[in-house]
Formats: sequence, structure tokens, C-alpha cells
Amino acid sequence: MNASYKQCLSALEKCLEACNICYHASLKEEQRMMKCIELDRECADICSYAISSIQRSSKFVPDVLTLCARICEACGTECKSHDHRHCQDCAEACFRCAEECRKLI
Repeated sequence: MNASYKQCLSALEKCLEACNICYHASLKEEQRMMKCIELDRECADICSYAISSIQRSSKFVPDVLTLCARICEACGTECKSHDHRHCQDCAEACFRCAEECRKLI
């Protein structure tokens, strides 16, 4: 596995973790967090799938990473709009992950 894939896998794993933390913390927040919660779940799921795709050398890796970058960007934008620390951490991880995915596309 080349170094570019390793960097992307690392970013995907960090994004997956940050989204899961934000998702769980946001469940305890007010109704206004619903969009954040939904995007956290979508983002964590696509990151998990992208990791699996890379690990098995799927021929669809570029397609999966394209979708992953789009979802990460959307999740990062939503999380950035909230003041919670977990949302800010999640936004940072999402934007970094989107960048790493796009490097491989």
C-alpha cells in the first residue's frame, strides 16, 4: 500500500472517530442539532466504507472517495456552524479527510 493511501486511511479513521463522537454528543443537545447528527452518521458511514474499499483495493475507490469527500465537506460545513468543541473538532477532521480523499481521486 502506497504512502498516499496510508495518509488517506489515517484521515478517514480520524474523521470516522470524530463524527461518531460528535454524533453521540449531539444526541444530548437540542433539536437544532438534528442536521448535524444526520450528517455525522452519513459521514462516519461513508468513511468506514471508504476504508474498506481501500483495504480491499476495490476498483471503485475513486468513486467512493469522490462521494466521501462531498459528504465530509457537507458534514464539516454543518459542524463548523456550531460552537460545541466536539463539532469544531469534527469539522476540522471532516475538512482534512475531504482534502486527503481528493488527493487520491
